[in-house]
Amino acid sequence: MDKFFTQKTCSRCGGSLKNGRTMSMYNQDCICLGCKDKERRRSDYKEAVEAEHEEIKKGNYNYKGIKG
Repeated sequence: MDKFFTQKTCSRCGGSLKNGRTMSMYNQDCICLGCKDKERRRSDYKEAVEAEHEEIKKGNYNYKGIKG
């Protein structure tokens, strides 16, 4: 099974992932929902989202993020 689904702690803050997890928009870190909220407040978040969407349109479903 992929590490993303078995990881117990957030790659960024080290907190528990028991209440949910997601992939960072900036790299391939598995992060908690609190860290995701912090990401959304970053000034370059929109740029990261748009870059990922462009890669998906090209068929790249393994995009490493803008800080990949």
